[in-house]
Amino acid sequence: MNSSVLDIPLQNFAYLLALIVPVIFIQMRWKLNTGKSLYALGRMLFQLLAIGYVLAYIFEAENAAMVLGVLTLMLVAATWISLNPLKSPARSLYFAALVGILTSGILILLVVTQGVLQITPWYSPRMLVPLAGMTFTGGMTAISLSGERMISELKQGASYEQARAGAFGASLIPAINGLFAVGLASIPGMMTGQILSGISPLIAVKYQIVIMVMLFSSAGISTAIFLVLGKKYFQSMNSHSAPKGA
Repeated sequence: MNSSVLDIPLQNFAYLLALIVPVIFIQMRWKLNTGKSLYALGRMLFQLLAIGYVLAYIFEAENAAMVLGVLTLMLVAATWISLNPLKSPARSLYFAALVGILTSGILILLVVTQGVLQITPWYSPRMLVPLAGMTFTGGMTAISLSGERMISELKQGASYEQARAGAFGASLIPAINGLFAVGLASIPGMMTGQILSGISPLIAVKYQIVIMVMLFSSAGISTAIFLVLGKKYFQSMNSHSAPKGA
């Protein structure tokens, strides 16, 4: 570990209240749902602390079966969450999302871990688990956007092909915006964390390039597979939503 990395004393986290309280206060004044924000903050805290301890154990163990088990749980969670924006999605859509995220994940992780980074062993948890998390999350977000846009387009009377094109384009918006903004309007979180930990900005840039390409690829590949495998379901929805007399 880099000797320049500074640990943050737990009591220092109290200063973060100065950033949280104003937002909660505005929500209360404007009679918005403060409970949801407080729940989300509490859940974030619990989840990150839990994953911190879990990852510390996994990194120490360096067991291939354990790493694959963690990746499986991450994949299932990403698949489930990806369809949250949709109302009562069919089982076929869950299958389509699973295959999309899994296929893009396997391809991207093989290329990045064995081609670009050439990590040894191949299941190195310190490298594989964070990279898989970024890949699965990229696919998950893209599928959520594409599914919501697809249904919206179909309800407005678009054909499956028209809706598919719009949905695919919408799924790539965050990734493409990120490509445009990186280095100009933003310094991504991973790169910022590396720089703060004392790593050379030039090295941090190299890793960030890998991450940006991963996110773009995971969004495009997973969404394309999802939309193609979900064709039958979406076409049936199209026929149900077609205007009378059309």
